[in-house]
Amino acid sequence: MDTILIFAEILIFLFGIVIGSFLNVCIYRIPKGEDIVKVNSHCMTCGYQLKWYDLIPIFSYIFLRGKCRKCKTKLSCQYPIVEAVNGFMYVLIFAVNGLNVESGIYSLMASALLVLSVIDFRTYEIPFGINVFIFILACIHMLLDLARWKDYVIGFFAVSAFLYLLYLLSKGRAIGGGDIKLMAAAGMMLGWKAIIIAFVMGCILGSVIHLLRMKLTNEDHVLAMGPYLAAGILLAALWGDSLLQMYMRLW
Repeated sequence: MDTILIFAEILIFLFGIVIGSFLNVCIYRIPKGEDIVKVNSHCMTCGYQLKWYDLIPIFSYIFLRGKCRKCKTKLSCQYPIVEAVNGFMYVLIFAVNGLNVESGIYSLMASALLVLSVIDFRTYEIPFGINVFIFILACIHMLLDLARWKDYVIGFFAVSAFLYLLYLLSKGRAIGGGDIKLMAAAGMMLGWKAIIIAFVMGCILGSVIHLLRMKLTNEDHVLAMGPYLAAGILLAALWGDSLLQMYMRLW
């Protein structure tokens, strides 16, 4: 049984890093408005069209020593990091949530969260299309659990309505529109209890980590909230019930 489990985890990891390779394409091309499907992968310095053996996740980067095969330009370490992170997230999700359809939906959501986190960290913008993708996943998830449809619909508004009010009162200075849409889509995915937990966790992570970054790296006061909200969403998806029970015990 242990052998089968290990084999399954290896397959899940390999699938995760393959998807992670596509995520790198999304991270670089979406902010530029470039096509993520039709345009072949290429070196951004010399234009060299990558062959299939240049696109093996993680291993091609290691074999090429992090350089373009043709012009030898150093490649960003983001490529293997995103691939590996996505693979490990997939393994973690299936290990915690079990081998089921919901874990597959959560895995795709996690990939979308990873993409928007990197993009938002760099550009302070969350692409609308990624939020739409998460919303579509949420609708599929709700259809598989129609008995709780009210929880999911309330979840759509539970945090996003508050953030929208904050957006109006601050005239867009306190929160971004992309963050509001993200919490609406994720709220539809998780339900109202879990999305509130996700928001609280995201705020805590954002406050602590950004303060540390400001202290250690002279980071400015502009905060990209997307990565921290994304982390809170993933934590709530996997351990929301446990976190809620821990909180209730405090009272």
